[in-house]
Amino acid sequence: MIHRVKNIFRNSSETVDCILLKNASAPFIDDNFFYVTNLEQGLFEGSCAVLYPEGACDVLVSELEAEIARKSTARRIVYRTREELSTALRELFNSFKTIGVNGNGISYHEFNKFRTLFPHITFVDVSAGFSKTRLIKDQQEIDRIKHACFVADDTMATIPDIISEGMTENELAAEINYTLQSLGAEKPAFDTISSFGKNTAEPHYTHGNVKLKNGTFIVCDFGACYKKYNSDITRTFAFGKATEQQREMYETVLQAQQIAFEKIRPGVKANEVNQSVHAFIDSTKFRGTFIHSTGHSLGLAVHDGMGFTPDNTMELHENMVLTVEPGVYLPGFGGVRIEDDILIKKDGIKVLTKSKRTFIEL
Repeated sequence: MIHRVKNIFRNSSETVDCILLKNASAPFIDDNFFYVTNLEQGLFEGSCAVLYPEGACDVLVSELEAEIARKSTARRIVYRTREELSTALRELFNSFKTIGVNGNGISYHEFNKFRTLFPHITFVDVSAGFSKTRLIKDQQEIDRIKHACFVADDTMATIPDIISEGMTENELAAEINYTLQSLGAEKPAFDTISSFGKNTAEPHYTHGNVKLKNGTFIVCDFGACYKKYNSDITRTFAFGKATEQQREMYETVLQAQQIAFEKIRPGVKANEVNQSVHAFIDSTKFRGTFIHSTGHSLGLAVHDGMGFTPDNTMELHENMVLTVEPGVYLPGFGGVRIEDDILIKKDGIKVLTKSKRTFIEL
Protein backbone atom coordinates (compact mmCIF):
# COMPACT_ATOMS: atom_id res chain seq x y z
CA MET A 1 0.00 0.00 0.00
CA ILE A 2 3.01 2.25 -0.58
CA HIS A 3 1.15 4.38 -3.13
CA ARG A 4 -1.63 5.15 -0.61
CA VAL A 5 0.82 6.30 2.04
CA LYS A 6 2.75 8.44 -0.42
CA ASN A 7 -0.46 10.06 -1.64
CA ILE A 8 -1.49 10.92 1.92
CA PHE A 9 1.74 12.86 2.40
CA ARG A 10 1.42 14.41 -1.06
CA ASN A 11 -2.14 15.55 -0.38
CA SER A 12 -1.36 17.05 3.02
CA SER A 13 -0.53 20.74 3.29
CA GLU A 14 1.58 20.07 6.39
CA THR A 15 5.22 18.96 6.35
CA VAL A 16 5.76 16.24 8.95
CA ASP A 17 8.41 13.63 9.79
CA CYS A 18 5.81 10.87 10.03
CA ILE A 19 2.10 10.33 10.57
CA LEU A 20 0.66 8.50 13.56
CA LEU A 21 -2.70 6.71 13.54
CA LYS A 22 -3.98 5.54 16.92
CA ASN A 23 -7.03 3.40 17.55
CA ALA A 24 -8.89 3.65 20.84
CA SER A 25 -11.53 1.11 21.92
CA ALA A 26 -14.43 0.21 19.62
CA PRO A 27 -16.25 1.96 18.11
CA PHE A 28 -13.46 4.57 17.97
CA ILE A 29 -11.37 2.70 15.41
CA ASP A 30 -9.86 4.78 12.59
CA ASP A 31 -10.81 3.47 9.13
CA ASN A 32 -7.51 4.84 7.87
CA PHE A 33 -5.69 2.16 9.86
CA PHE A 34 -7.18 -0.43 7.48
CA TYR A 35 -6.65 1.85 4.47
CA VAL A 36 -2.87 1.99 4.96
CA THR A 37 -2.35 -1.59 6.19
CA ASN A 38 -4.81 -3.29 3.79
CA LEU A 39 -5.90 -5.58 6.63
CA GLU A 40 -9.33 -7.08 6.03
CA GLN A 41 -10.15 -8.47 9.47
CA GLY A 42 -9.45 -7.80 13.12
CA LEU A 43 -10.54 -5.09 15.52
CA PHE A 44 -7.11 -3.66 16.44
CA GLU A 45 -8.18 -1.78 19.53
CA GLY A 46 -5.27 0.27 20.86
CA SER A 47 -3.13 -0.42 17.78
CA CYS A 48 -1.03 2.18 15.99
CA ALA A 49 0.16 2.71 12.45
CA VAL A 50 3.16 4.93 11.76
CA LEU A 51 3.51 6.20 8.19
CA TYR A 52 6.65 7.54 6.53
CA PRO A 53 7.00 9.90 3.53
CA GLU A 54 8.70 7.26 1.36
CA GLY A 55 5.62 5.03 1.67
CA ALA A 56 6.67 2.66 4.45
CA CYS A 57 4.35 1.76 7.31
CA ASP A 58 4.90 0.26 10.77
CA VAL A 59 2.01 -1.34 12.68
CA LEU A 60 2.16 -1.68 16.44
CA VAL A 61 -0.29 -4.33 17.65
CA SER A 62 -0.99 -6.29 20.82
CA GLU A 63 -0.42 -10.03 21.05
CA LEU A 64 -4.18 -10.45 20.60
CA GLU A 65 -3.95 -9.56 16.92
CA ALA A 66 -0.32 -10.27 16.15
CA GLU A 67 -1.14 -13.14 13.79
CA ILE A 68 -3.76 -11.21 11.83
CA ALA A 69 -1.24 -8.37 11.43
CA ARG A 70 1.10 -10.75 9.57
CA LYS A 71 -1.26 -10.43 6.59
CA SER A 72 -0.17 -6.83 6.09
CA THR A 73 3.01 -5.90 4.23
CA ALA A 74 3.71 -3.31 6.95
CA ARG A 75 6.49 -3.96 9.42
CA ARG A 76 4.96 -5.52 12.54
CA ILE A 77 5.86 -4.52 16.09
CA VAL A 78 4.13 -6.54 18.82
CA TYR A 79 3.63 -5.21 22.33
CA ARG A 80 2.34 -6.91 25.47
CA THR A 81 1.74 -3.93 27.75
CA ARG A 82 1.03 -0.23 27.37
CA GLU A 83 4.51 0.47 28.65
CA GLU A 84 5.99 -1.64 25.83
CA LEU A 85 3.89 0.32 23.32
CA SER A 86 5.15 3.62 24.72
CA THR A 87 8.75 2.39 24.61
CA ALA A 88 8.41 1.27 21.00
CA LEU A 89 6.94 4.64 19.98
CA ARG A 90 9.74 6.50 21.77
CA GLU A 91 12.28 4.54 19.75
CA LEU A 92 10.47 5.28 16.49
CA PHE A 93 10.03 8.97 17.27
CA ASN A 94 13.49 9.54 18.75
CA SER A 95 14.68 11.96 16.07
CA PHE A 96 11.33 13.43 15.01
CA LYS A 97 10.17 16.96 15.69
CA THR A 98 6.81 17.14 13.89
CA ILE A 99 4.25 14.34 13.66
CA GLY A 100 0.94 14.36 11.82
CA VAL A 101 -2.25 12.93 13.29
CA ASN A 102 -5.67 12.35 11.82
CA GLY A 103 -7.72 14.88 13.74
CA ASN A 104 -10.93 13.28 12.46
CA GLY A 105 -9.98 9.88 13.85
CA ILE A 106 -8.07 10.32 17.09
CA SER A 107 -9.92 10.87 20.36
CA TYR A 108 -9.20 13.89 22.54
CA HIS A 109 -8.09 11.53 25.31
CA GLU A 110 -5.58 9.71 23.08
CA PHE A 111 -4.26 12.98 21.65
CA ASN A 112 -3.57 14.36 25.11
CA LYS A 113 -1.78 11.15 26.07
CA PHE A 114 0.62 11.59 23.15
CA ARG A 115 1.26 15.24 23.93
CA THR A 116 2.16 14.22 27.48
CA LEU A 117 4.28 11.29 26.34
CA PHE A 118 6.16 13.34 23.73
CA PRO A 119 6.33 16.94 25.00
CA HIS A 120 9.20 17.78 22.62
CA ILE A 121 7.18 16.87 19.52
CA THR A 122 4.78 19.15 17.67
CA PHE A 123 1.59 17.37 16.57
CA VAL A 124 -0.34 18.74 13.59
CA ASP A 125 -3.61 17.74 11.98
CA VAL A 126 -3.19 16.05 8.57
CA SER A 127 -6.76 14.78 8.28
CA ALA A 128 -7.27 16.69 5.03
CA GLY A 129 -4.57 14.56 3.41
CA PHE A 130 -6.43 11.37 4.33
CA SER A 131 -9.78 12.72 3.14
CA LYS A 132 -8.44 13.92 -0.21
CA THR A 133 -6.57 10.68 -0.85
CA ARG A 134 -9.47 8.39 0.00
CA LEU A 135 -11.86 10.22 -2.31
CA ILE A 136 -10.06 8.75 -5.34
CA LYS A 137 -10.36 4.98 -5.27
CA ASP A 138 -7.65 2.68 -6.57
CA GLN A 139 -8.50 -0.48 -8.50
CA GLN A 140 -8.52 -2.76 -5.47
CA GLU A 141 -11.00 -0.48 -3.72
CA ILE A 142 -13.21 -0.28 -6.79
CA ASP A 143 -13.24 -4.07 -7.14
CA ARG A 144 -14.26 -4.52 -3.50
CA ILE A 145 -17.02 -1.94 -3.74
CA LYS A 146 -18.28 -3.59 -6.94
CA HIS A 147 -18.49 -6.91 -5.13
CA ALA A 148 -20.34 -5.29 -2.23
CA CYS A 149 -22.78 -3.85 -4.78
CA PHE A 150 -23.22 -7.29 -6.35
CA VAL A 151 -24.17 -8.77 -2.97
CA ALA A 152 -26.59 -5.91 -2.29
CA ASP A 153 -28.25 -6.36 -5.69
CA ASP A 154 -28.68 -10.08 -5.14
CA THR A 155 -30.18 -9.36 -1.73
CA MET A 156 -32.59 -6.78 -3.16
CA ALA A 157 -33.77 -9.34 -5.71
CA THR A 158 -35.01 -11.61 -2.90
CA ILE A 159 -37.26 -9.00 -1.27
CA PRO A 160 -40.40 -9.59 -3.39
CA ASP A 161 -40.39 -13.22 -2.25
CA ILE A 162 -39.85 -12.26 1.41
CA ILE A 163 -42.65 -9.71 1.71
CA SER A 164 -45.97 -10.80 3.20
CA GLU A 165 -48.88 -8.93 4.72
CA GLY A 166 -48.66 -8.64 8.49
CA MET A 167 -44.88 -9.08 8.73
CA THR A 168 -43.09 -6.48 10.84
CA GLU A 169 -40.36 -4.08 9.85
CA ASN A 170 -38.06 -5.91 12.26
CA GLU A 171 -38.76 -9.23 10.54
CA LEU A 172 -37.95 -7.77 7.13
CA ALA A 173 -34.70 -6.25 8.45
CA ALA A 174 -33.70 -9.63 9.89
CA GLU A 175 -34.39 -11.34 6.55
CA ILE A 176 -32.34 -8.73 4.68
CA ASN A 177 -29.40 -9.01 7.08
CA TYR A 178 -29.42 -12.81 6.93
CA THR A 179 -29.51 -12.75 3.13
CA LEU A 180 -26.65 -10.24 2.91
CA GLN A 181 -24.36 -12.49 4.91
CA SER A 182 -25.52 -15.70 3.30
CA LEU A 183 -24.63 -14.20 -0.08
CA GLY A 184 -21.12 -13.21 0.96
CA ALA A 185 -21.22 -9.99 2.97
CA GLU A 186 -19.14 -9.93 6.13
CA LYS A 187 -21.90 -7.88 7.76
CA PRO A 188 -24.51 -5.26 6.85
CA ALA A 189 -22.81 -2.00 5.94
CA PHE A 190 -25.02 -0.10 8.43
CA ASP A 191 -28.25 -0.50 10.39
CA THR A 192 -30.68 -1.74 7.76
CA ILE A 193 -33.71 0.45 7.02
CA SER A 194 -36.94 -1.48 6.40
CA SER A 195 -39.79 0.96 6.90
CA PHE A 196 -43.51 0.66 6.16
CA GLY A 197 -46.29 3.18 5.58
CA LYS A 198 -45.88 6.62 7.12
CA ASN A 199 -42.47 5.62 8.52
CA THR A 200 -41.08 5.73 4.98
CA ALA A 201 -41.35 9.55 5.19
CA GLU A 202 -38.53 9.53 7.78
CA PRO A 203 -35.25 9.12 5.82
CA HIS A 204 -33.24 7.78 8.78
CA TYR A 205 -35.94 5.68 10.41
CA THR A 206 -34.65 2.11 10.72
CA HIS A 207 -37.23 -0.51 11.74
CA GLY A 208 -39.68 -1.41 14.48
CA ASN A 209 -42.74 -3.52 15.26
CA VAL A 210 -45.00 -1.89 12.68
CA LYS A 211 -46.85 -4.46 10.58
CA LEU A 212 -47.16 -4.29 6.82
CA LYS A 213 -50.55 -3.24 5.51
CA ASN A 214 -52.00 -3.19 2.02
CA GLY A 215 -51.70 0.07 0.05
CA THR A 216 -48.55 1.38 1.72
CA PHE A 217 -44.96 2.08 0.72
CA ILE A 218 -42.02 -0.15 1.69
CA VAL A 219 -38.54 1.42 1.77
CA CYS A 220 -35.54 -0.91 1.91
CA ASP A 221 -32.19 0.83 2.38
CA PHE A 222 -29.18 -1.36 3.14
CA GLY A 223 -25.67 -2.28 2.07
CA ALA A 224 -23.13 -5.05 2.12
CA CYS A 225 -19.69 -4.83 3.72
CA TYR A 226 -17.07 -6.83 1.81
CA LYS A 227 -13.41 -6.80 2.86
CA LYS A 228 -14.11 -3.57 4.81
CA TYR A 229 -15.71 -1.83 1.78
CA ASN A 230 -19.37 -0.93 1.56
CA SER A 231 -22.31 -0.63 -0.79
CA ASP A 232 -25.50 1.34 -0.17
CA ILE A 233 -28.74 0.83 -2.08
CA THR A 234 -32.38 1.86 -1.62
CA ARG A 235 -35.54 0.74 -3.38
CA THR A 236 -39.13 1.73 -2.68
CA PHE A 237 -41.98 -0.70 -3.30
CA ALA A 238 -45.76 -0.45 -3.08
CA PHE A 239 -47.53 -3.22 -1.21
CA GLY A 240 -50.71 -3.80 -3.18
CA LYS A 241 -51.93 -1.60 -6.02
CA ALA A 242 -50.30 1.82 -5.96
CA THR A 243 -52.34 5.01 -5.86
CA GLU A 244 -51.89 7.79 -8.40
CA GLN A 245 -50.06 9.89 -5.82
CA GLN A 246 -47.67 7.05 -5.02
CA ARG A 247 -46.92 6.65 -8.71
CA GLU A 248 -46.32 10.39 -9.13
CA MET A 249 -43.94 10.43 -6.19
CA TYR A 250 -41.98 7.51 -7.55
CA GLU A 251 -41.77 8.90 -11.08
CA THR A 252 -40.59 12.27 -9.77
CA VAL A 253 -37.77 10.66 -7.78
CA LEU A 254 -36.78 8.42 -10.68
CA GLN A 255 -36.53 11.42 -13.02
CA ALA A 256 -34.52 13.33 -10.41
CA GLN A 257 -32.03 10.50 -10.15
CA GLN A 258 -31.64 10.40 -13.94
CA ILE A 259 -30.95 14.14 -13.95
CA ALA A 260 -28.13 13.54 -11.45
CA PHE A 261 -26.75 10.66 -13.52
CA GLU A 262 -26.56 12.92 -16.59
CA LYS A 263 -25.02 15.80 -14.66
CA ILE A 264 -22.21 13.87 -12.94
CA ARG A 265 -18.86 13.89 -14.70
CA PRO A 266 -15.29 15.02 -13.96
CA GLY A 267 -14.95 18.78 -13.58
CA VAL A 268 -18.51 19.37 -12.37
CA LYS A 269 -18.82 20.74 -8.84
CA ALA A 270 -20.57 18.54 -6.31
CA ASN A 271 -23.06 21.21 -5.25
CA GLU A 272 -24.11 21.73 -8.88
CA VAL A 273 -25.40 18.15 -8.97
CA ASN A 274 -27.33 18.70 -5.76
CA GLN A 275 -28.75 21.99 -7.06
CA SER A 276 -29.98 20.39 -10.29
CA VAL A 277 -31.81 17.61 -8.44
CA HIS A 278 -33.42 19.93 -5.90
CA ALA A 279 -34.42 22.37 -8.64
CA PHE A 280 -36.20 19.63 -10.56
CA ILE A 281 -38.12 18.29 -7.57
CA ASP A 282 -39.04 21.84 -6.53
CA SER A 283 -40.49 22.41 -10.01
CA THR A 284 -43.06 19.69 -9.38
CA LYS A 285 -46.02 19.43 -7.01
CA PHE A 286 -43.57 17.98 -4.46
CA ARG A 287 -41.69 21.24 -3.89
CA GLY A 288 -39.83 21.29 -0.57
CA THR A 289 -40.19 17.55 0.07
CA PHE A 290 -36.59 16.57 -0.78
CA ILE A 291 -35.00 17.23 2.61
CA HIS A 292 -31.45 15.85 2.35
CA SER A 293 -28.45 15.97 0.05
CA THR A 294 -28.30 14.05 -3.23
CA GLY A 295 -25.61 11.59 -2.17
CA HIS A 296 -22.33 10.89 -0.42
CA SER A 297 -18.94 9.33 -1.05
CA LEU A 298 -18.70 5.60 -0.41
CA GLY A 299 -15.83 3.33 0.56
CA LEU A 300 -14.33 2.08 3.81
CA ALA A 301 -16.99 4.19 5.52
CA VAL A 302 -20.57 4.39 4.30
CA HIS A 303 -20.22 8.17 4.44
CA ASP A 304 -16.65 8.26 3.16
CA GLY A 305 -15.99 12.00 2.86
CA MET A 306 -17.53 14.56 0.57
CA GLY A 307 -21.01 14.43 -0.92
CA PHE A 308 -23.49 16.14 -3.20
CA THR A 309 -24.30 18.81 -0.63
CA PRO A 310 -25.34 22.47 -1.07
CA ASP A 311 -22.04 23.84 0.28
CA ASN A 312 -19.57 21.45 -1.37
CA THR A 313 -17.81 23.24 -4.23
CA MET A 314 -15.27 20.43 -4.76
CA GLU A 315 -14.84 19.31 -8.36
CA LEU A 316 -15.65 15.71 -9.18
CA HIS A 317 -12.84 13.46 -10.43
CA GLU A 318 -12.46 10.13 -12.14
CA ASN A 319 -12.59 7.09 -9.81
CA MET A 320 -14.67 8.74 -7.13
CA VAL A 321 -17.46 6.46 -5.87
CA LEU A 322 -20.64 8.05 -4.56
CA THR A 323 -24.31 7.35 -3.96
CA VAL A 324 -27.11 9.12 -5.83
CA GLU A 325 -30.26 9.09 -3.69
CA PRO A 326 -32.99 11.67 -4.29
CA GLY A 327 -36.22 11.34 -2.35
CA VAL A 328 -39.67 12.77 -1.80
CA TYR A 329 -41.15 12.64 1.71
CA LEU A 330 -44.72 13.45 2.77
CA PRO A 331 -45.08 13.26 6.58
CA GLY A 332 -48.04 11.18 7.65
CA PHE A 333 -48.31 9.57 4.23
CA GLY A 334 -44.98 8.09 3.16
CA GLY A 335 -41.82 8.61 1.20
CA VAL A 336 -39.92 7.42 -1.85
CA ARG A 337 -36.15 7.11 -2.16
CA ILE A 338 -34.15 5.50 -4.96
CA GLU A 339 -30.45 5.07 -4.29
CA ASP A 340 -27.65 3.68 -6.42
CA ASP A 341 -23.87 3.62 -6.22
CA ILE A 342 -21.89 5.16 -9.07
CA LEU A 343 -18.27 5.23 -10.22
CA ILE A 344 -17.16 8.42 -11.97
CA LYS A 345 -15.44 7.72 -15.28
CA LYS A 346 -13.60 10.22 -17.48
CA ASP A 347 -16.65 10.69 -19.72
CA GLY A 348 -19.51 10.19 -17.25
CA ILE A 349 -20.47 7.49 -14.77
CA LYS A 350 -20.86 3.77 -14.37
CA VAL A 351 -23.78 2.67 -12.20
CA LEU A 352 -22.44 -0.08 -9.94
CA THR A 353 -25.77 -1.23 -8.45
CA LYS A 354 -27.90 -3.00 -11.05
CA SER A 355 -31.26 -3.58 -9.32
CA LYS A 356 -34.30 -2.61 -11.41
CA ARG A 357 -35.47 0.96 -10.89
CA THR A 358 -38.98 0.44 -12.21
CA PHE A 359 -41.84 0.86 -9.73
CA ILE A 360 -42.76 -2.54 -8.35
CA GLU A 361 -46.11 -3.40 -6.78
CA LEU A 362 -45.89 -6.44 -4.50
